[in-house]
Order: sequence, then C-alpha cells, then structure tokens
Amino acid sequence: MMTSRHWLARPFSERSTLTFLAVLCGAMALVVLANLLPADHPLHVSTYTVTLLGKYLCYALLAVAVDLVWGYLGILSLGHGAFFALGGYAMGMYLMRQIGDRGVYGDPLLPDFMVFLDWDSLPWYWLGFDMPGVAFAMVLLAPGLLALVFGFLAFRSRVTGVYLSIITQALTFALMLAFFRNEMGFGGNNGLTDFKELLGFDLSADSTRLGLFIASGVALALGFLLCRAIVVSKLGRVCVAVRDAESRTRFLGYRVERYQLFVFVVSAMLAGVAGALYVPQVGIINPSEFSPLFSIEIVVWVALGGRATLYGAVIGALAVNYAKSVFTGIMPEAWLFALGALFVLVTVLLPQGIAGLLSRRRQHDDAPNNMAVKQEATP
Repeated sequence: MMTSRHWLARPFSERSTLTFLAVLCGAMALVVLANLLPADHPLHVSTYTVTLLGKYLCYALLAVAVDLVWGYLGILSLGHGAFFALGGYAMGMYLMRQIGDRGVYGDPLLPDFMVFLDWDSLPWYWLGFDMPGVAFAMVLLAPGLLALVFGFLAFRSRVTGVYLSIITQALTFALMLAFFRNEMGFGGNNGLTDFKELLGFDLSADSTRLGLFIASGVALALGFLLCRAIVVSKLGRVCVAVRDAESRTRFLGYRVERYQLFVFVVSAMLAGVAGALYVPQVGIINPSEFSPLFSIEIVVWVALGGRATLYGAVIGALAVNYAKSVFTGIMPEAWLFALGALFVLVTVLLPQGIAGLLSRRRQHDDAPNNMAVKQEATP
C-alpha cells in the first residue's frame, strides 16, 4: 500500500518537476541578487520590477490551480477568479485592521470607508481579522468553504460540461455584484486599499517587497508540488479516468463526485493563497477581481501554456502577463488587439500550447538516443 509520505515525495523523482523547481529557484535567486545591487549598477533590478514579478508569480499559482481541475479532472471552471478574490479580501481585511488610527479619519477600529458611510460598529464578520492567525486561516477557509458547498451541490446533481462552466461563471458574477454594494461592508466599488503594514513590516519598504516576492515564489513551488503529488497518485489516475470517461468510471464503482469535490476544494484553496499574496503587492483589492472576464483570462493562460502539464500553466501565466505589460507600454491604444492576435496565433500553430512544443522538441532530441539503444539491443 502506498504511504502518504511516498506519494508526497514522488514528484521529486520526476525530471520535469526537478527542472521546474531548479529554474524557479534559480530565477528567484537572480532577481533577489540583482535587486540587492546598487541602483546605478547595470544589472540592478528595481523594486517596482520585483513587485511586478511577484504579481506574475501569484498569477502563475492561480493558473496551476485552474490546470489541476481543468487539465486533470475535465472541469472547465470559469469562476476561479472568485476564489482568488475571496483569498485577497481575507488578506485585505487583515491589512485594513492593521491601519488602526493611522487612517484618514483616525478611527482606531473602523476602516475609513466605514467611517465615511457612517457605520457605528464593526460588522461581526470583521471580528478577529486583527489577528494574523484568523486572517490567514480565512484565506484558505473562505474559498474552500465556497468551493465545498458549490461543488457538493453541483457534483451531486451531476452537472458537467458547459453547464458547469456557465454555473461557475454565474457564481463569480453574482459575487461581483454583491461586493459592489456598499452595505456589504467590503468597501463597495473602491474595495480595500491604503494598506500600511503586514506582520509589523512596512509594506512600502523595499525589503518587504522583496520578501513578498520570495513568499510568492515559495508558494508557487509548494503549490506545484502539491498538485503534482495529487496528479501522480492513485487519486490523480482516477481523476484522469473521470476526465476521459466519467460514465465508465462510475460503472467501475468509483464515487466520482467525491474525487471531483476534493480536487475542486484543493484548487480553490490554492487560488485563495494566490489572491492573499497578490493583495499586499498591488496594494488594493476590489470587486473587479470577481469579473467573469478575469476568470476567462485565467483559462486562456492555461490553454496558451499547455493544459494538463502544470508547468505549462505557469509558462502561460507568465508569458501572457508579461506580454500585457509590454503591449500596454508600447501600444496603449491597440494592446488588446496585439494580445488577441498572440492568442489566435498560438492556438492555431500550437494547439497543445507552449508546453506541447517543448515536449515535442524533447522527444525529437531523445529520438536518436532511443534509436541507438534499440540498435544496440538488436542481436
């Protein structure tokens, strides 16, 4: 029987996983060292760039979470932006409570937007968010509980395919409308912003920005390893069977909805962690993160990078967001057209994504070696 330690350690025996971790750690180390160089050094990386890269890493973790359910379970979720936003709001509520009397209105308990709206007391669901333990727990619990309830109802009713995708999109749209309302107590249209510190560290300090970048990279590495451990386990093999032939898997006696629910909840929690790391780096969280368009964009990242590879999702998230940053700078009025053309070209020329291209090149490079081995084995 496979022990829990065995299946958790199994990804470390894969060359692709070790390569991914080595590239990620090496790139992070280079960025950190370049940031520590003097500002006038030609290889210096500014704190602004470090923050931008940290945001990309958060997006990459979100893409990995989507690839877990879409690539290996066959669930095309168009609502993962909701889980990302819920994790971000949990972190934002903690950061707002840390402002205290340093806000514009100087109220030691109520955030500025509540004072502006004439709230006389802190809502019950804000209680405890001044403690980091409670806030960080809610980063996992808020998206996890939503995914648990939603998934239980959807999978129990055997809602699949395009219908499930539409329902997930409706979920995030409903949450966006709810969070836009001022009476919800989450800042309405403006959201939560003007953060001061995290765990006692000044958020405007270069060292804090660098620490958040490192934390984002570590979270991506751990999230990737967790997803890879799930994929290579018996659970992962059942998930692939559900993706390819759900009815046949049910006929074999598997409780398909249980597997779907577990993986869906894990994916939602990973998205929440990505949102929580994203908020202190960008300095704001508002209802636009619930936008259905954002959730669709996440799916595009995964498709562009390569579905059912995990590392392809990371490549897609980094490539698309870097391209977005470049295009908005050089062609601010036409960057959407340039980005759309990029999507079309990659979809037509690389139907399996960038990861599929890399896989074919690796197989082509290994072909001569495999042929030589076969010739040596032939008597």
